[in-house]
Amino acid sequence: MEMVVKDSKINFDYYDNKSNFCLVFLHGWGQNIAMIEPLAKPFLKKYSCLLIDLPGFGKSPEPPFAWTLNDYAEMINILVKKLKLKDLIIVGHSFGGKVALVYALNYEAKKLILLASPYTKKIKKPTLKMRFYKFVKNTPGLKVFENFVKNKVGSVDYRNASPLMRNILVKHINQDLVDDLPNIKIPVLLVWGTNDNAVSYEDAKKLEKILPNAGLVTYEGATHYAYLERLHQTVMIINSFIGSD
Repeated sequence: MEMVVKDSKINFDYYDNKSNFCLVFLHGWGQNIAMIEPLAKPFLKKYSCLLIDLPGFGKSPEPPFAWTLNDYAEMINILVKKLKLKDLIIVGHSFGGKVALVYALNYEAKKLILLASPYTKKIKKPTLKMRFYKFVKNTPGLKVFENFVKNKVGSVDYRNASPLMRNILVKHINQDLVDDLPNIKIPVLLVWGTNDNAVSYEDAKKLEKILPNAGLVTYEGATHYAYLERLHQTVMIINSFIGSD
């Protein structure tokens, strides 16, 4: 299915099962519906489910300008209103989880399920590569090499992204939600692997303390994709979290 929202064409799959709520699945950075579908599949015939290719990924083209996380959340809000969906339970992995947090801060949701979701800006000591990049950037005679060096020192996600999506990625990374998160009062389920190298398990434990109504499920030895590595267990846990709703 497709719909134009905020001047951006959105690709999505919607399963209307007339349930009392709708599960909304949001994938991570550089991914698409296919990556979150294995988790959604057990719920498709039981509950109403919405799976979205976030703009810039999958079959949804890049947005018309460098969206912030608030723009992504606004797009979802407009889409669910057009589809007349209520009582949302939002399931987000990584980048999708951070979008889910921003959504919950600005719009109504029933519950959140966050799978290795970032939420705070990481301040790291500049690496030798980054110091070299800044040297090139700030030296007039070397600025011609700036883009070349930038492509070499950035993260894999950054290097693989278009200029527009790089801008979005930088905005996403730099948006810190810590001060606002205590305002999310709804139940939140956190699912994390102890070997997550993208969003650390220490961050997960901190997030559990920051959110007023959160519980953390720990997968020993699992990575940033713990929800797939322990798929059957994750499905059972989500079913329990949904409860009798």
